[in-house]
Amino acid sequence: MFTRVQMLGAAAALAVSAGDVAQADVLFWSTQARPAEEAQAMRDNVLDGFDGEVDFQPNEDGPWLTRLRAEIESGTGTIDVLGSLHGNFSAMNPDNLVDLGDMGVMAASETFNDLGRLGTDTLQYIPWMQATYLMAANREALQYLPEGADIDALSYDELIAWTANVEEATGEAKFGFPAGPDGLKHRFFQGYLYPSYTNGVVRTFASDAAVTAWEAFRELWEHTNPASTNYAFMQEQLLSGDAWIVFDHSSRLAQAFNERPDDFVAFPAPAGPEGRGFMPVLAGLAIPETAPDQDEAKALIEYLMKPEIQIETLRATGFFPVVNVEFPDDLPPSVQAAGAAISAMSGAPDANPGLLPAGLGEMGGDFNRVYVDTFERIILGGQDIRTVLDDQKGRLAEIMQETGAPCWAPDAPSDGACPVE
Repeated sequence: MFTRVQMLGAAAALAVSAGDVAQADVLFWSTQARPAEEAQAMRDNVLDGFDGEVDFQPNEDGPWLTRLRAEIESGTGTIDVLGSLHGNFSAMNPDNLVDLGDMGVMAASETFNDLGRLGTDTLQYIPWMQATYLMAANREALQYLPEGADIDALSYDELIAWTANVEEATGEAKFGFPAGPDGLKHRFFQGYLYPSYTNGVVRTFASDAAVTAWEAFRELWEHTNPASTNYAFMQEQLLSGDAWIVFDHSSRLAQAFNERPDDFVAFPAPAGPEGRGFMPVLAGLAIPETAPDQDEAKALIEYLMKPEIQIETLRATGFFPVVNVEFPDDLPPSVQAAGAAISAMSGAPDANPGLLPAGLGEMGGDFNRVYVDTFERIILGGQDIRTVLDDQKGRLAEIMQETGAPCWAPDAPSDGACPVE
């Protein structure tokens, strides 16, 4: 029979043992795959093949950052691997992250790898997965492509000519744009039009290049279905035939491809004078300097970057791979179509990512409103482009000064609030 002392000793030993086991788990601290279904799919289908125990803990941005900061400030930590969007990593001091440049693991897109360097000479985070916006078209429209045009490498001039050809042949304006109240039109201007023409989005808002960009969009609008001001999800217009060529988020095109996969084609966004602007929602993997087991953390990152695991991550989260993969036949048609277009866009030699706005806090909606108001005044209201840009420039500058948000790509970095030049 055990004495009380023996029982206490055994309990203490058991507690130490349990503590050792818990400590042996790799703590994967993530802002991604937060919904319960996605989190469980990550644990059951993505991480279950790792040669080790992983404690996957998804959190909102606030708690994620609070715990991370506390561990860095204390100099000791329990977090081994960080998973988050580029915006969170770009707000960190690179010195607080482990140099991953010697791992030999990176994305297929050198553009993404440059983002992962966070302005340094080496990888501070490794690109992990991506989502974005795409172009899509009814295959009936392909016969009207301008001579010599490559649908996977279109320019804005070629897109405009294409939509004009379609209108001339059919008698209807069949370019569709999500300009309705719930459409994501602001993301097109912030991540596609402005980067492609101005190589910026804040600094260059009222530049001469921005005037050229709006002139081009005004020309494109001449071949746009006028009902676009009511459109939100462009999959509906593809299916109805009201639009033959459209722009939207990949998730808002999925229904069309899943219902009639043989009728539609997905392709990259067009390029302008400053490259092929596109807005990746890019998530990455990093290791904090306070990670208790950096070797095991690196092993987990290497595992997550394997092509077959990237596919499982796609199934679990809906985010697409950043490495070269062969998409299995059992994936939904929408995933296969979008995956190929996303790979072509992010890997294009002229890729010029316009990242999601960062650091704006509660004023994110005000920032978006500047671009929506500019669209409505120039395109819908027919106002003078230079006059509108000079007017809206003041409001944009107020927002940047009030938030203090520094510039994000493709704008050049800033010390403090990003200036509207």
